[in-house]
Amino acid sequence: MSDTGPLTGEPLALDLVNTRPLSGDGPVDLLDTPERLASWLDLEPALQEEVGDAVPTAADLVAVHAVREHIDVAVHALLHGTRPPKTALRGLTEAQRAAPAVWELDWDGAAVIATARRGGRLGVRLAARLAEAAVDLLAQPAIRRLRECEADDCVMLFLPAHPRRRWCSPTRCGNRARVARYYHRHKASS
Repeated sequence: MSDTGPLTGEPLALDLVNTRPLSGDGPVDLLDTPERLASWLDLEPALQEEVGDAVPTAADLVAVHAVREHIDVAVHALLHGTRPPKTALRGLTEAQRAAPAVWELDWDGAAVIATARRGGRLGVRLAARLAEAAVDLLAQPAIRRLRECEADDCVMLFLPAHPRRRWCSPTRCGNRARVARYYHRHKASS
């Protein structure tokens, strides 16, 4: 995959796993610094409430990396039709346990509203929220549709809304595959 910017728009847990694409030089970690983690967090609306004005630190990055690894191991096991390792599932459970959500109730003038709040430092809160997103993904029946991009140099995962979807993104890998097909057809006819 030549465009190594973050691919977003999949379920949050897959967006996190997809922060390790391939480039011409091999795997790339798009969350290798606190600054790049902050940039990715800006792209994920589901995490804005958790982040607020906090600035990620190296310790926060470690917590996010740990959850990403657990999610990655679990989804790849399911992708290959095997049971996710207990250590990955336990790691996701423990991440949630470290910063459980408490629903705060308030009145907005017309109705009662509920907002999930967590305590602890940013990395612990993010890890808990990302682990929760993994639970949502792993426990839903749609996980059986999980696919890996068919492009030769791409490792992105996605849940296709359409059964014929083959690429992580039609503008990234899909377009490159169509151009390559066109090139081969016209090269063969020359």
